[in-house]
Amino acid sequence: MWKYNNKIIRAGKAWVDSSGTQHPYNWMVWDNTTKADKGLVWEDDPAPFDNRFYWSAGVARDLDDTLWVDDDGNAVVDDMTGEQGVTLGLKSQYKAQTKVTAGALLAGTDWMVIRLQEDSSKTLSTAVANYRAAVRTSSGTIETAIDNASDIDAFMALFDTPVDSDGEPNGKPPINNWPDEL
Repeated sequence: MWKYNNKIIRAGKAWVDSSGTQHPYNWMVWDNTTKADKGLVWEDDPAPFDNRFYWSAGVARDLDDTLWVDDDGNAVVDDMTGEQGVTLGLKSQYKAQTKVTAGALLAGTDWMVIRLQEDSSKTLSTAVANYRAAVRTSSGTIETAIDNASDIDAFMALFDTPVDSDGEPNGKPPINNWPDEL
């Protein structure tokens, strides 16, 4: 991208330099020497980044929770809770999402478990019982994998789909390794 005094100059838009000279909308037709003579500087676009894991290129989001403190290191109280404020890290955020997903997967068969509690003459099929156990096991496994991620690269690896020796997908990403729904 072309910049003038750290301001991005858009193609197809006229611009004014610091001396008040207006430059035409078609300034892009100038050769690079003319652009440089006019004070334009080329900067490569920043590297792309995945905003699930990074705030900006090269600036990773925190994996762990961060307690709120002021400039002197004193606790800052959250007005909503009356407790020291905390910014949830990626681990807490994704463990909470894992619990929500597990709850959603179990919700479809919850009525069967409730019916069983209310009417002992009913039974829970083995398939349903096994599925519910598999969901709970998967939730625990996913949360453990999240906790065990030691750095941002290990955490990001949880989102990678496993592949075979030919590069073909052969499983689910660890962060989304749930049993197939009934």
